[in-house]
Amino acid sequence: MLAQTLSHRSSCPVSCALDILGDKWTLLVLRDILLKRKRYFREFLTSPEKIASNILADRLKKLEAAGMILRRYDPNNGCKIAYTVTEKGTDLIPVILELLRWGAKHEVVNNGHDQLIKQFERNPEEVIAEIRLSLGMG
Repeated sequence: MLAQTLSHRSSCPVSCALDILGDKWTLLVLRDILLKRKRYFREFLTSPEKIASNILADRLKKLEAAGMILRRYDPNNGCKIAYTVTEKGTDLIPVILELLRWGAKHEVVNNGHDQLIKQFERNPEEVIAEIRLSLGMG
């Protein structure tokens, strides 16, 4: 698997994670899969951040190579490719929720995520479990 052969700048876990996740698009693609349930290439293009199609294609390939998502033909439409998250990808749910909480607290005035943030602050394990369950990762 390519994920095991990726070169890292150092053996520091933070540095190794940033080698995969440390650009401005990768976590947003994961956010869309994990929180917005996006599965198809065109769905990702509708996000408000307006990712370019070539960058999206690159990030999806990068996440697949890292073992964080799977690329499969949609069982309901064999012409469409569907992206699903792996266990490795779902392990980032707490990270994405913490970034959401931090960004809402320090950077965004009116973000519409108050309910999710309150639930997460009250019972993070429950929110994480609900998201994992909705992704079929029980």
